[in-house]
Amino acid sequence: MGKWAVIYSSVTGNTKKVAEAIAAQVEEADVFRVQEAPTDLSAYEVVCIGYWLRLGGPDPLTLKYLPQVHGAQVCFFQTHGTDPHSEHAITSFARAAYALGDGCEILGTFGCRGAINEALKEKRKNAGPDDPHGGAKSLKRWAEAAGHPNAGDLQAARDFAAAMQHKLVVRRQYRAKKAAKLAALKQKTK
Repeated sequence: MGKWAVIYSSVTGNTKKVAEAIAAQVEEADVFRVQEAPTDLSAYEVVCIGYWLRLGGPDPLTLKYLPQVHGAQVCFFQTHGTDPHSEHAITSFARAAYALGDGCEILGTFGCRGAINEALKEKRKNAGPDDPHGGAKSLKRWAEAAGHPNAGDLQAARDFAAAMQHKLVVRRQYRAKKAAKLAALKQKTK
């Protein structure tokens, strides 16, 4: 297996915990805060980028970094205060992919809840009912997100990394078989 770069942005520590869980599963990984991440990623087989959600997409630091990633096999992971299977969460992966530089391939995505920043909760607690981040629904989401990422989320992150490693192995095997068949066909036609 090749080396992974695990790059994350975290304010509350949620995304950092997930980054560390992913890196722990991978045999060889370098972990970087997005502010300190390299732009030359050619030494890495996989670039795993994690972020927290803001306005339905990656946070501003990650959005600034993503266009600098070129020609990489990318995994995304994210933490947020909503259901990981919600439209909001799923759409944010597309927004992250759209921001990537040229020639990238998305291997997979992982998302889990993360406890909401207390300062943000304080700011939003008096929001009106028309504000998507205010009102009773938000209070319920915040309560559901409290305590996350938990041990189950971190195990799921490790499982995700293992699944991506397996995907790479299967892909290599498939490409090797395909190349061998092509070589045999060329040999026959000589």
